[in-house]
Amino acid sequence: MNRLRSAFVALIVFLLASVSFAEEEYKFDISEIEKKPYHVGGYAEFRPILFVLDRDAALCKLRFFDRDEGKTIEEYNGKLQLEGSYEKGIARLFVRTNFDLQYSYLGWDHNETKRMIYEGYLSLKPSDSLGFKFGKQTLLWGKGYAFNPVAFVSRPKDPDDPELALEGVITASADYIKSFNGPLKTFSITPVIFPVYEHINDDFGEINHLNFAGKIYFLFYDTDIDFLFLTGKSRTNRFGMDFSRNITTNFEVHGEFAFINNQRKRVIDSQGNISESKFDAKSYLLGIRYLTASDTTFIFEYYRNGTGFTHLEMKDYFTFIDKGYDLFLVAGNESLLKKAIGITEGNYGRPNPLKDYLYLRISQKEPFNILYFTPAITGIMNLNDQSVSISPELLYTGITNLELRLKAIALVGQNGSDYGEKPNDYRIELRVRYYF
Repeated sequence: MNRLRSAFVALIVFLLASVSFAEEEYKFDISEIEKKPYHVGGYAEFRPILFVLDRDAALCKLRFFDRDEGKTIEEYNGKLQLEGSYEKGIARLFVRTNFDLQYSYLGWDHNETKRMIYEGYLSLKPSDSLGFKFGKQTLLWGKGYAFNPVAFVSRPKDPDDPELALEGVITASADYIKSFNGPLKTFSITPVIFPVYEHINDDFGEINHLNFAGKIYFLFYDTDIDFLFLTGKSRTNRFGMDFSRNITTNFEVHGEFAFINNQRKRVIDSQGNISESKFDAKSYLLGIRYLTASDTTFIFEYYRNGTGFTHLEMKDYFTFIDKGYDLFLVAGNESLLKKAIGITEGNYGRPNPLKDYLYLRISQKEPFNILYFTPAITGIMNLNDQSVSISPELLYTGITNLELRLKAIALVGQNGSDYGEKPNDYRIELRVRYYF
């Protein structure tokens, strides 16, 4: 009996010691898993660029006609992007700021104060199916990767770097979502009020108008479908639809179609005569995304820009610049070049100004088992003049919170072509980005 009692006491002592040891080794702090009501983060970036100029290109002549910068120019870019959010009950406040600093052949430059707030909005979610947003927000409409013809209420992407965060626009919007059993799994509607007044979205068209936009979403037979529109007097009416569907787990197809009523186009001929026309434009995009078993990603898109210029219209524009440059060399007369500058901004100077483009991006995750290393190559071809942009890049993320990207862009094309008349032949840039 004494032995049994001694064994029982020893067992109790052992268990208590074990519990005490466990408490010391495995402390559980509920605060570590509780969702914090606030979030603060962002990144700092340094991006030097070397441009190798094409002195015979029309756009190089237009930019540097009154200065000699040699064969190469350097540019240094700094960026600080901060974001933070705070949640309380049904409300969430989100702010993303962006500060740019640039040193180029023109000297120091920084972004305007009004551009510092990329996004800043208050969202209210009274229920799981209903939400509201008020303020400056980025509406990511469209399924395309490099192009989005149905993104009626957002700024255009840069096809050379389509994953960059876009500056938002000041809107008021709502989201209503409803789920179902059956072929139609999800339905949502997003109405948007889009004001354009002085100092409020004043770069989006005619000011002093209140515009309305919207998106209706369906998840139907595992296919994402959107119907979108923008109406008002700041811009002409436009309507569109997009879709996306996974054919298999690693193969996706997507597309967009946009109809723009009474689109305006200003054209200059080789003699400098400017004409303006109105027409109904139709733009569309078809694309695929494919991931192989070896982690190679292919993104392929065809983009039809219904608002774009024909090859002949672009050749006339480049020819007029050449005539203006010759006049400047002979007589010092800048009038034709200044006229060309005036019609370039927001017109011929848009990204991808012609009608038909092919986009292909191939990226390989960790080739040869090199961890955190992703090489990629991107090509954009203008089908109207067969000029191309080719961009190889190397991305490394093996250092905590640090991203290193080395990228080059080569522009190839004949005289009078889209990429052949760009200001530079080559561009090499290094992006160093630190997240915090």
